Amino acid sequence: MLQHGRRPTIASRHGMVAAAHPLAAAAGARILANGGTAFDAAAATAATLNVVEPYMSGLAGRGVATCYIARERRVRALDFVAPIPKKFPIDKLSNRAQLIRGALAVGAPGNLAGWCELVRSHGRKKLPELFAPAIAIARDGYRLIEFNLEEFRSAAPELATYEKLHPEWSRVYTAGKGSVAPGFVLRQPDLARTLEALAQEGPGLLYNGALGQKIVDRLQELGGCLTMEDLAAVRLTWSDPVAVSYRGYSVNVPAPPCEGFQYLLTLRILEGFDFAKMKRNSVEHVDTVLRAIRLAAGVRIATGVPSPQKLAEILSDGNVEMLRARVRDGKPVVGPTEQWTPPAEPVAPLDESHTTSFSIADSEGNLVCLTQSLGSVFGSGIVVPGTGLCLNNFLYWADVNPASPNRVTPGGPLPMCMAPSIVTRDDAPVLALGTPGSYGILQTQPQALVQYLDYGQPLQQAIEAPRGRLTDGQEVFLESRIEPEVHAELRKRGHNVTTGPDWTMKVGGMQGVAVDPETGIFTGGCDPRRDGYCVPA
Repeated sequence: MLQHGRRPTIASRHGMVAAAHPLAAAAGARILANGGTAFDAAAATAATLNVVEPYMSGLAGRGVATCYIARERRVRALDFVAPIPKKFPIDKLSNRAQLIRGALAVGAPGNLAGWCELVRSHGRKKLPELFAPAIAIARDGYRLIEFNLEEFRSAAPELATYEKLHPEWSRVYTAGKGSVAPGFVLRQPDLARTLEALAQEGPGLLYNGALGQKIVDRLQELGGCLTMEDLAAVRLTWSDPVAVSYRGYSVNVPAPPCEGFQYLLTLRILEGFDFAKMKRNSVEHVDTVLRAIRLAAGVRIATGVPSPQKLAEILSDGNVEMLRARVRDGKPVVGPTEQWTPPAEPVAPLDESHTTSFSIADSEGNLVCLTQSLGSVFGSGIVVPGTGLCLNNFLYWADVNPASPNRVTPGGPLPMCMAPSIVTRDDAPVLALGTPGSYGILQTQPQALVQYLDYGQPLQQAIEAPRGRLTDGQEVFLESRIEPEVHAELRKRGHNVTTGPDWTMKVGGMQGVAVDPETGIFTGGCDPRRDGYCVPA
């Protein structure tokens, strides 16, 4: 039945791009239409996102991709989260708030290496063609749309307090005015020149060349620890994902140190419950899902980076059944959801939802789900003069608490709360689904998948369905489109529910592509909580 006020279903036989900005989705679809693969389109989409959402997406950030490779008939993962810098002064740090902005928060950029590796391994296009849409938009400019304006305006007052960082940020992103207004056209000529140089010279310009030296020199001026040795050490390898079965489907995410296994553990717990007996968005539905999420988060935090053997134990039938029993017992579940904290000392997270995720499918059967970020809004706040590059603050996600069992080590891996997923059935791909949202990524994806697989919602409606975000202790932020009576009863069951607006980016900005295995039709799903858009090839 036709329902007015909803986004239409976008479908295609030839390929689909679902991304967080219409210009980026269009750039990827153009590459598909011109004979590129999903991997080529991923590089074009990612580079364009660098231009049109520079506050959360860029080649100086980091990310992870999960891919179905048609010619190999298997799912593979590519992690481009580089190690902790070798000179990271861990002994001088005691809490993550010390790393929210500035030079010490910057980790080695991995996104450019990731984009180029996707193309090298499974693409057929060259970087000049793939970066051309991004270069043109950066040079010619684009008008900021609603979510752009919201992000620029939210960040400007705080960034203005950093006297060493703000002048270049303001020059690049506000034409020196310090703020933007509706109708503002953002031009980024420095970034256009940087992308042109990278298209011609390749990633070596960053990882052992002049561009990398500019980044390192600027960071050292500001007291950073990143070195050219750290940039040269960025090496990417493909790996097998971790997978679990859910309702007859196989859900795949990258293996640790990626923390996507929390998402999988949540699904394993939920498979023991019959949602067909629960009304959609009812107390029973929402309570069950929230309890499973908090339990899975607790396991992830207690475990750190598990070995393959430990991970198998976590996902085993025996361990999962104990967690299911805890969901069933009805007693309040209390615990952290972000990082390790001392008992009874939950830490309220900052607004960390400044990541982006996109999903792409091509007519050859390839699927790419890629999640990437600068960390916080505008990352570290450092824009390298003359380059147009905003640097990440990914080390803010490093656990530096001296008492934590998960404390990071210089040169070691950085666990990252991303979970780009590929879902298969009978070894054929049926869904690519990913979202931004910091530690909420691991929470909101299972909520959407339950809507899609258990309640049979079309992909667009599953993404639009109301969701919640849990934080430490018993806190839950829940969209108000769930009935008020459900909010009230959840409070009685031990959830400290804060009722949010009808729609909020606090619960992510999800993008997905579904594949009908019988017809081969691609269906896109994009999140109205942000400026998501689906463009068919």
